[in-house]
Amino acid sequence: MRLILFGPPGVGKGTQAKLLSEEFGVPHISTGDMLRAAIAEGTELGRKAKGIMEAGQLVPDEVVIGIVRQVLSSPRVRAGFILDGFPRTLAQAEALVQIFDDLHITGYRVVNIDVEDDVVVRRLSHRYVCPKDGRIFSTETGGVSARGRCPECGTPLVQRDDDKEETVRERLAVYHSMTAPVLEFFEERGVVLLVDGSNSIDVVKREIKVLLQE
Repeated sequence: MRLILFGPPGVGKGTQAKLLSEEFGVPHISTGDMLRAAIAEGTELGRKAKGIMEAGQLVPDEVVIGIVRQVLSSPRVRAGFILDGFPRTLAQAEALVQIFDDLHITGYRVVNIDVEDDVVVRRLSHRYVCPKDGRIFSTETGGVSARGRCPECGTPLVQRDDDKEETVRERLAVYHSMTAPVLEFFEERGVVLLVDGSNSIDVVKREIKVLLQE
């Protein structure tokens, strides 16, 4: 299994990546995880990324792409992988395909989890976080209230600034402008699978598995 999970913020890419990773025994690789691992391991690229991040700057493409190449070259992905959060730009997509070619990685698929913007806004604007352990809850489905407390530890829940409606709509605008070309790039290669992300977590997972089997 070699998957790239694609879709706007709030569609459940991380959730599906975790579930599929556990079921099929392949690593779930997110951009954040890759950066943190490279920094923890003290690799040359990790040290470079650490300095850039500590300066409050965005890690440039050449560093992220270099770290992705290192990860995809490692034995831990020999049986497959699930990429989450990468690529986000056309330049990154082109670089990733070049990495695949260089490493003789074939048979990959891009799963596009599609959800209408209004659904994403509703989902994220109902999302609250426990500041103590990072657990995420929904006032829509999780049995908590906007001014409630974490059912696990009792800490007052908070809403992240980037989950507020105005910010979510701005994030979606950026997503559509930057990543539409990425999806077109992979569609031209015939590797995109479309999944309706408005369904439940279990239904989305089942649809992904059915599409992969086909």
